[in-house]
Amino acid sequence: MSLPIAPGAIAGLRVIDLSRVLGGPYCTQILADHGADVVKVEPPAGDETRDWGPPFHDDDAAYFIGTNRNKRSIGLDLASEDGRTVLMRMLENADVMIENFKPGTLDKWGIGNDFLREKFPQLIHCRISGFGGDGPHGGHPGYDAIIQSMVGLMASTGSQESGPTRIGVALVDMATGLYACVGILMALAERAKSGLGQFVEATLYETGLAIMHPHTANYFYNGGKPPALTGNEHPNLVPYAVFAARDGNIFMGVGNDGTFRKLCRELGKPELGTDVRFARNRDRVQNRDALRAELEAILGEHDSAPLCERLLGAGLPAGPVQSIDKALANAHTKHRGDIIEKDWYKGVASPVRFDRTKASLRHVPPKFNEHFNEILTEFGYSGDEIKELVAKGTVSGSERKR
Repeated sequence: MSLPIAPGAIAGLRVIDLSRVLGGPYCTQILADHGADVVKVEPPAGDETRDWGPPFHDDDAAYFIGTNRNKRSIGLDLASEDGRTVLMRMLENADVMIENFKPGTLDKWGIGNDFLREKFPQLIHCRISGFGGDGPHGGHPGYDAIIQSMVGLMASTGSQESGPTRIGVALVDMATGLYACVGILMALAERAKSGLGQFVEATLYETGLAIMHPHTANYFYNGGKPPALTGNEHPNLVPYAVFAARDGNIFMGVGNDGTFRKLCRELGKPELGTDVRFARNRDRVQNRDALRAELEAILGEHDSAPLCERLLGAGLPAGPVQSIDKALANAHTKHRGDIIEKDWYKGVASPVRFDRTKASLRHVPPKFNEHFNEILTEFGYSGDEIKELVAKGTVSGSERKR
């Protein structure tokens, strides 16, 4: 479906986006979906994720397309003094600048945070990095899977048979983008009171640690014992795992003892709910293998889809384990308008819903440098000045420097 064009909750906010790859672009797409004017400033070679395919659409990888809608693009050589002069012009009436350069890069160029704070006191400057600019790993490169390995995510994911396992999506990158977005919005709210911008930092490393709940809490209050590899089992709740039905797998989750007794009644085995081995969650955790055997004997007599529908209808959390194609074709996905389309573009809608200031799909993801003339004109450059910037290589021409 195509969402109606709406002003959005943060319409009028101008964001200069110097970030590339995933965390930063994901953050700014959230802002753009809700009305911000996001100018994506790309290096002369472009955002490298334009090449992270197949699949491609018109020479841009789906990876890039998935996190860059509702933005305008300009190719600008920030390594050159002239390029940084253009950036300074852009920042004169910007609210937010976000970047993910290696810490120290902007200082080396003479436009570090102290400079920006003095020249643009109302600017929110957000940096996303792997480890931050200080500490033993300060300035080191950070990648999602490396952080997963370092903070314990891999060591707590997988089974005894599989060993430590990388989570199948770039969870740390995307969560860092979310934290950056929250930080930016907090800084804007504070600016409304103080009149001053500030520096916002979001790192993959701190994000990785922050999303390790409940493992960090368990570690602090469990005598310093790290989590074991439990596959799809929850360390604190039982049943909360994948179970085999007759024709496929389902996931069932139980959050309290009352829900467990209700599940047992719905499955036709009410006596399990009062069995001393399973009556309380702490008992079920201790006897999880025995409970699994009891449940799978019952579930093996049911097909997954109708069973999950019945359990959900009864207010019990359960769902079939299915692939992305089935999730996107699901009737609930369609009813909620979770897939949005415009021209050739198709993507997943913003999950943040407002009743008045709705998110909208205003622009398909931009081609590299697609809007350079429009953007520079907005910032006061004449036609001749724009031609000169292109001739000097400060602003990119029609082709990327691969």
